[in-house]
Parts: sequence; structure tokens; C-alpha cells
Amino acid sequence: MTQILDISDLKALARRRVPKLFFDYADSGAWTEGTYRANEEDFTKIKLRQRVLVDMTNRSLETTMIGQKVSMPVALAPTGLTGMQHADGEMLAAQAAEAYGIPFTLSTMSICSIEDVASVTTKPFWFQLYVMREREFVLNLIDRAKAAKCSALVLTLDLQILGQRHKDLRNGLSAPPRMTPKHLWMMATRPGWCMKMLGTNRRTFRNIVGHAKSVTDLSSLHAWTAEQFDPQLSWKDVEWIKERWGGPLILKGILDPEDAKMAAKTGADAIIVSNHGGRQLDGALSSISMLPKIIDAVGDQIEVHLDGGIRSGQDVLKAVALGAKGTFIGRPFLYGLGAMGKDGVTLALDIIRKEMDITMALCGKRNIADVGRDVLADYAR
Repeated sequence: MTQILDISDLKALARRRVPKLFFDYADSGAWTEGTYRANEEDFTKIKLRQRVLVDMTNRSLETTMIGQKVSMPVALAPTGLTGMQHADGEMLAAQAAEAYGIPFTLSTMSICSIEDVASVTTKPFWFQLYVMREREFVLNLIDRAKAAKCSALVLTLDLQILGQRHKDLRNGLSAPPRMTPKHLWMMATRPGWCMKMLGTNRRTFRNIVGHAKSVTDLSSLHAWTAEQFDPQLSWKDVEWIKERWGGPLILKGILDPEDAKMAAKTGADAIIVSNHGGRQLDGALSSISMLPKIIDAVGDQIEVHLDGGIRSGQDVLKAVALGAKGTFIGRPFLYGLGAMGKDGVTLALDIIRKEMDITMALCGKRNIADVGRDVLADYAR
């Protein structure tokens, strides 16, 4: 490959450089992967209005997400095992996002810890929280995020139980990964990845090991993670989490207008329309298809963001046109990270920014704040 022009080019390169079990982890959906595919495909059904003979100079993508200035309406989504796509992956992605002027969101199930990421960044990042049965651990996670000066907490609502992902089962992927002969062979075929991983000691869930009760090594971690996601998580839990956190709160995993209305009543600062990248309920509707309905239901009450299926700057623009105040990208930055490390994350952001900027201009707009449903063909008056 001589030129990398779009996100699919980064995906192809990452596939060649990342061991199969970890690439498949990032690139998989639940069961038939129908919702995963719909997240992408439904963006292609949204058509844009071409406008001509308008002033296209002095364009700006700068906006805000939950009151924080961003260079474009994009944040890096929380993704588990990011540090297995590339050594020290979360730290590198956070640095790339900071340099770009957009938020980075660290997952609870990250390889690099909250403290690791804080040690290599100079501006606040966001932290994503999973609620575990062990409430003392959850409280400690929130306090650690506060101590690291994280500027927003993203509470994930749609992972009370795990969706079944066939690729992970066939690859024998566990949390944390177990090193069988099959896995060792997958890694041996990616020598560049192996050399980088040998250069770091961050190869387990560092937010958990040494912080959760009785989790001191990989074997105890495996048993702990298998039973810790809390199936009893409910709306009443948002209240105590919000009180303990005390800062901007974003609720991730809303896909129904009724849930959106309940989320708006919690006092959260924003919601993220998301189906967990198609990794939970297979057969659910795509995020982008539900965005207009949720905007119509609560868009005047709470800030609405979108996650799922974004693979281009055009996709970001379409989401903004439908009412999203910001978007989250997961797989695009993971492809960049797996392909080229920190430079690959930056390249993924460059690609998305350029596509969004040019598309906005060709739709007759100069400022992202002016982009609305009038740039979409189906909404033309």
C-alpha cells in the first residue's frame, strides 16, 4: 500500500500488523453482526444536497461538546483492550487526541491505567465507567478519575450482561487473554507487534489489577471479570454515581426515545446514542437511524451525541446534520493505532477532518454550527 486515503486503508494495514485475536476483537459484532453492519450501511442511505456558487472560504469545524471546546465534533470512544492493538495504545491515542484538540475517553477495561494516561498528557481526558458488583472498586475508580482531573465521566448503560461475539469465542479470546499455543502462533506471525509489546510492561487490565479486591494476578483477574458486570444496574444508580463524581456526566448506550426521556431526567449533561458498536443486541436498529427520533424526543432537554458506524468525515457531518452535538469514533482510531501507532491515530483524524471539511463546503456551509437537516437531500424543503 503506497497511499492511505481513507479509514478502510488503515483497517487493511491494521489487519496485517495486529494479531488476529486482537484485530477480530476490535472488528467484531454480536451473533450475526447484523447490527454492526447496519451501523455502517445506514449512513450510506443518507444523501447530501450539493450547493454551488456559495462562499466556501474561512471554514471552521470548531465547536463544543458538553461545554468543552473541540477542534471538530469528534471524540475518541472508550474501547477495551486498546493497548493490545499496539503497545501502550491508550497512552498514544490520548496524546494524539490531545494534540488534535478533541476528547479521549479511557475505558474501564483499558490496558493502560488512568494514572498511566495522566502521566503522558497535559490536558484532562474523559473516563468511561462500567458499574461492577464490587461497589468499593467502582467508588475507587471514580475517585481515581477525579484525582487524575478527568473532565467528564462517561457511564456505560448497555453492558449489564455481555453479548456473544462469535469471533472472540472462535479465537479463544478471554479477559485477560490466555496464552495458548494457538495464541502464541497468532502473535508470532506479527513480529513487529511482538517487539513493541516486549518493550512495555502494560499487558493486563491495569485499572483493575492491584485495585480490586483479591485481584493480584492474571488468574484471579480472569475469575473477577467473569462475574463482575452488574445485571441489576438501574436508573437509581445514576444518582449516586452522579453525586460521587460531581462533574460533567455523559450516559452512553441510549437507543430508544423512552430511555432517552428517562436519561434526560437524571440531570446528566449528555447522552450518547449507541448500540455498543453492534457488540451487544444483534438485531437492534443502527445508531444513526435512531438519532432523529431521539433528537425529536429530548434534543431540547439534553445534549445528544452519536456513537456507532462512523467511518468517514461525511458520516460525522450527517450525524451533526441530524442533530448530534458530537460524535464518537472507536474502530477508526483503533485501525489507525494498530496500523501505525500514534501516527496512525493522527492520520485517522486527519482523514475524517478533511472529508468533513470538504463535504461541508460542497454542501454550501462554512461553519459546522450552521450544519442542519437542510444539507440532507431527504430533508430539503
